[in-house]
Amino acid sequence: MSDIIKHECGIAFVRLLKPLSYFHEKYGDKFYGLKKMYILMEKQKNRGQDGAGLATLKINVPQGSPYIDRVRKSGKDSIQEIFQTIYDQFEHLNDTELRQLENADYLQSKYAFMGDVYLGHLRYATHGDNQFANLHPRIRANNWKTRNLVVAGNFNLTNVNELFDTLVKLGQYPREKSDTMTVLEKIGHFLDVENDRLYKKYKKRGIKKKDITPLIASKLNFNKILKPSSDDFDGGYVMAGMIGHGDAFIMRDPNGIRPAYYYNDDEIVVVASERPAIQSAFNIHRSKIKEIGLGNALIIKMDGSVGEVNFQEPRERRSCSFERIYFSRGNDFEIYKERKDLGRLLVDKVLKAVDYNLKDTVFSYIPNTAEIAFLGMVEELRKVFLQTNLEKLEAKEISFETFKENLSFEPRIEKIAIKDAKLRTFITGDNSRNSLVSHVYDVTYGLVKNNIDTLIVLDDSIVRGTTLEESILSILDRLAPKRIIVVSSAPQIRYPDCYGIDMSKLGNFVAFRAAIALWKQDSKEAELKRIYEDCLEELTKPPEEMENLVKQVYDPYTADQISQKIAEIVRPNHIFSQVSVIYQSIENLHLACPHNLGDWYFTGNYPTPGGNRVVLRAFKNFYEGNNVRAY
Repeated sequence: MSDIIKHECGIAFVRLLKPLSYFHEKYGDKFYGLKKMYILMEKQKNRGQDGAGLATLKINVPQGSPYIDRVRKSGKDSIQEIFQTIYDQFEHLNDTELRQLENADYLQSKYAFMGDVYLGHLRYATHGDNQFANLHPRIRANNWKTRNLVVAGNFNLTNVNELFDTLVKLGQYPREKSDTMTVLEKIGHFLDVENDRLYKKYKKRGIKKKDITPLIASKLNFNKILKPSSDDFDGGYVMAGMIGHGDAFIMRDPNGIRPAYYYNDDEIVVVASERPAIQSAFNIHRSKIKEIGLGNALIIKMDGSVGEVNFQEPRERRSCSFERIYFSRGNDFEIYKERKDLGRLLVDKVLKAVDYNLKDTVFSYIPNTAEIAFLGMVEELRKVFLQTNLEKLEAKEISFETFKENLSFEPRIEKIAIKDAKLRTFITGDNSRNSLVSHVYDVTYGLVKNNIDTLIVLDDSIVRGTTLEESILSILDRLAPKRIIVVSSAPQIRYPDCYGIDMSKLGNFVAFRAAIALWKQDSKEAELKRIYEDCLEELTKPPEEMENLVKQVYDPYTADQISQKIAEIVRPNHIFSQVSVIYQSIENLHLACPHNLGDWYFTGNYPTPGGNRVVLRAFKNFYEGNNVRAY
């Protein structure tokens, strides 16, 4: 993606179902759990580079011994720093101490982070700043093991204020107003309620207090904890938690907006945000990896039993399609196929745009995430070219000799754009900064026929359009093509996200700016004011009754009209090439990603009521000139 946006978060979870000595004997590795966590986190580094955290839990330790350890680091090297911190405790041991480490049971009992349960998190600061205190996992500490709670997640909730008020009504005095703290305290509250319920139950039976604690640990009912905790959650989420005595859970929202995969056998349970991370870390075939169901929680009990329970009624599956287009790594077999299909499905539009003149057309892409879609486009180009010539031959429109000659022709596939090492734009002056930005990409010279060729460049999506305007188009214009056509494998991004991706301001979207420009061009400012006033009225309703009135901004214009205006907006005045923009259609997006229909970025069809409230607020902020988040 040429327009870099922050997004998502990632989780990694490992539960060892055997003692560490088992893994030491079988695999010759006394750091088995830690090493697997390192691989899981590194393989998902794409999901968060602002910071990371790791918490571990030891089960059945003697009283007075620490059983929860946590380390968090901020910055792009946070994963390496976390594990370096853990391994530093072994750096200066004497010979006797080093020999003791060969006893895995001793190692696990005496040293931090040698746990039975591991919970890792990778963070992008999509909401709130990147302060150390905002890093996951978060801990709710208590002297009773069964009330200790550690939580980390990939989530964003749209109704934090209401959830905060709920905590206040429960009698709490929250220390901060954030979705992370709200989730921690909400789950923590109902964990306390369940503890109290069980305590009273066993107390009535005359069981001694000391003997009640292990009974509570074995009988905690997660439905009684997770269901009331999440009844009023509005958003996309995968939340993972550990309870101090050894139970753990990973819960997924009822629409399946955020991804979660798991694998378990008699040795281990592993959960990650991306399936290939599990495949790579444990050398497991994809067929053995499962997806946590919609509204389900994977429960791993202290005794090692594993199962999914339903804590919220499943709703329509609206898994995020942007995961498939850009955010997740492309080495997932399904995502790889979907991205190729996204490229393949653009070929008809592209061929029409160049009037089927392949001789004077060069095909390329913006590195690096558009590469897979580009492969799909190239395959389809060759297929269409062959099919067209076969049809002409059968219709006797060309001779067999011409047919053979045409088969030797290959579409002109070139690597035109090259992404150089990231330049630090530390100069504060806008003009100087833009000058540096314009050199982030470079081009391969001598491949384009001056003022003759059309240059097709595929990008996976166009969000803001600023990188096209400030650098890419100017760079491509150096090659002197007659025309540059920028092709997006995603449809026009028209609406804000509120489920974990940093896209909350309407004015940042080039498609929205184009639509507004068309309204102004047609002297319809009064109608925009009417939409604004309608949005204000709509915001007075309960969230479940609100509708997305911002769709009216796009209704008067076709997608092609908006694309044409986008091309005018992003084309710098100083370049000589003509510029066009082609977007994927919504219909083709659904064809390529049939099981992941979360398309609210493109259609404005939000899966939860909070989404409609966010888009209404976003338009209100835009119209009033408030450059703030809508949630």
